[in-house]
Amino acid sequence: MEISSVLAAAQAYVTRQYESHPDPVLVYHNLVHTSQVVQAADQISAYYRLSEADHLIVMLAAWFHDMGYLEGERSSHESAGADAVLAFAKAQGLSEATGRAAADCVLATRMPQQPNNLLEQIVCDADLFHLGSKEFSKRNKLMRTEAELAMGKKISSVEWTRTTIQFLESHQYHTAYARTLLNPQKEDNIEKLKIKLEEKQREAMEEKPGIAKAEKKAEKVKEEKEEKGEKKKPGVETMFRTTGTNHIRLSSMADSKANIMISVNAIIISVLLSVLLRKLEDYPNFILPAVIFLGTSVTTIVFAVLATRPNVTSGRFTEEDIKNKKANLLFFGNFHQMSYPEYEEGMETIIKNPDYLYSNMIHDIYNLGVVLGRKYRLLRLAYNTFMFGIVASVIAFTVAAIFFPVKG
Repeated sequence: MEISSVLAAAQAYVTRQYESHPDPVLVYHNLVHTSQVVQAADQISAYYRLSEADHLIVMLAAWFHDMGYLEGERSSHESAGADAVLAFAKAQGLSEATGRAAADCVLATRMPQQPNNLLEQIVCDADLFHLGSKEFSKRNKLMRTEAELAMGKKISSVEWTRTTIQFLESHQYHTAYARTLLNPQKEDNIEKLKIKLEEKQREAMEEKPGIAKAEKKAEKVKEEKEEKGEKKKPGVETMFRTTGTNHIRLSSMADSKANIMISVNAIIISVLLSVLLRKLEDYPNFILPAVIFLGTSVTTIVFAVLATRPNVTSGRFTEEDIKNKKANLLFFGNFHQMSYPEYEEGMETIIKNPDYLYSNMIHDIYNLGVVLGRKYRLLRLAYNTFMFGIVASVIAFTVAAIFFPVKG
């Protein structure tokens, strides 16, 4: 069965379940959250280039990880979700091993998370992906609202903020990709919560009735502006993420096509050298066609190798390059010969400067595009050489056999 059809069936099934079991309490653990987890799981999976079987397991777990909120108690929703994905996998005719692996991924999301393998780590990080994103503030408000609805009482802002800080500080992403991508923003979210907690505690302990309403209104307007500014940035980050992933996939496809050309023509050359060349003494009329055939294969291999051959750069950047925003620290070729302290200092500089960070990402995507352009240009030459060379060789062999036969 096609993996795409299974995932489409999973999406349709989960969507129907949420639509047919509306729960006003689930303002956070709803279809929107599930869709975001699925997107995050797909993003992390693309980075690790999972096999189709492993990718299916991760995506099934992402779709079903919160199904337990519709089918069981909140405290044991992971078990209910695991049972749901097992039943779905069986209904789809998937192997028991696939269903069990997906169920284990769902169970791994139980707090505190303790994943046992890469697939479980990916699902766990996807489930809490928002902790290290600019969407955290909005998602955290929805989580608080849901908790209040479930408990049937209000939760004080001080209590909720303090609990959230403790949770964020105790949480750790499991995959190296998530740690690199999300930890800086998560630390920023923690700092914002700590500042908010101090303000709330100060208001609670030293509340002054004489605070001007105009000051409160100004603070509210400022917060609204900050939230609006943060809403725009996820779109930019999604653009960078999607573009980078597409470039990497296209590069992988180009390398695979080049490897096919190299393998096919290497086999052709070995056959020519071991079989045909021995017969040329008896069939001298085939010398020119054989040379054309051999030249075609050798030229094709040269272009294919050039398309996949890596370029080695200096691997160093200077402090002046960082100040002038000329160093791209996101590409390994620019720092592989540097010491870790030098690289760490450079990374801290761009992390503290969002404009510099975006500049590096733009530079990285541009360089990937330049490399892709060169790869596909050489790959096109390799395929054209192979196509026209094969045609020319066949014509040459045919002409030699018909018009220049060897006389016995």
